[in-house]
Amino acid sequence: MQILIIEDEIRAVNQLQSMLKACDFKIDLLQIIDTVEDAVLWFKNNEAPDLVFMDIQLADGLSFEIFQKTTVKAPIIFTTAFDQYAIQAFKVNSVDYLLKPIQKDDLKSALDKFLQSNKSSTLDQTTLKQLLSDLKVPVEREGILVKSGNGFVQLKIADLLYCYSEDSITFGVTLDKRFIIEETIDDLYTTLDQTKFFKINRGQIVSKSCISKIEPYFNHRVILFVTNPRDQEFIVSRPKTSDFKNWMNQ
Repeated sequence: MQILIIEDEIRAVNQLQSMLKACDFKIDLLQIIDTVEDAVLWFKNNEAPDLVFMDIQLADGLSFEIFQKTTVKAPIIFTTAFDQYAIQAFKVNSVDYLLKPIQKDDLKSALDKFLQSNKSSTLDQTTLKQLLSDLKVPVEREGILVKSGNGFVQLKIADLLYCYSEDSITFGVTLDKRFIIEETIDDLYTTLDQTKFFKINRGQIVSKSCISKIEPYFNHRVILFVTNPRDQEFIVSRPKTSDFKNWMNQ
């Protein structure tokens, strides 16, 4: 079975591959793709795979944008960290969807559904517009429950300068402290006001208010200078540089 994985988190890719083996689902992994741009190029230049596992939030945007730029003639199992209300709209338009963190029983159920249906699925433009609208509904959030000593405190979003992932741990940084956040970078980002916060690469989210300077960097990227950097480098990934500049210009 030839499959394509479109996912920008290595940990999620490794987890999916391990679970597929645990489900005795033999696969020929064609490629792992982490951006909308690269996915569009792949579909334009390759035959359709038997099955696609596709994350919704990729390094350079929502995966639904792929369907607006090219034709995808393959069944799809979406993986997503979005709340269930936001994904009901596309439930009937794909083979299935899996909420992160993916559970083995849910994966097996989705694979069984795929094997039984054994047919391609495409999304029409009307559905795509609705999906993009649904998934961009802002989520109001005022605080994050974080570890503090042997207990927890609430980190106010207004005090959050940036977040970063290190050794599979998410940290949130304020003007004078660093906190451990029990959420992945992707999960956290979906709950933040994206007019104020931007996910500049796979492992970093920055607040617009903490950026003091922006300079050109290698390979058409930019590097940011932020408040209380704590030995971190803040480099905007190449696929996100254009969107980041537009975001800063708003």
